[in-house]
Amino acid sequence: MNRMVELVKKLISLFFNRETINYALAGVLTTIVNFTSYHLFCNILMIPNLLSNIIAWILAVTFAYIVNKTLVFLSKSNSKKEEAQKITKFFGARLVSLGVEELGLYFFVDRLHFPNLYVKAGLAIIVIIINYIFSKQYIFRKR
Repeated sequence: MNRMVELVKKLISLFFNRETINYALAGVLTTIVNFTSYHLFCNILMIPNLLSNIIAWILAVTFAYIVNKTLVFLSKSNSKKEEAQKITKFFGARLVSLGVEELGLYFFVDRLHFPNLYVKAGLAIIVIIINYIFSKQYIFRKR
């Protein structure tokens, strides 16, 4: 019984700690920036679907970098060069998730004509997971 309690405690501390809670909060805020700007560009200003997504991505990733660096991973840079490397890695890694999202939007919205915000919501789950893994393991990892 003690082993089971210890295992449960370990799992809870793994998933519910300052970093993961802040990451989830940052993810929600970033998603709001992304969805709001995408909706504005695509559904109100009538900019084409994939272009609207790229513009929203630029705004959201810029916001996400600042929040992840300062509030989630508490990352410090010792030089401008190191900071530039982190920014390059962050945006570069996010290009992978942008590609996943663009393919999904193209296929489900442009080709199959599913409602764009529903598709974007489904893809957001996949994107958040991909982005966390890249951020944790590649960009802001502790030395």
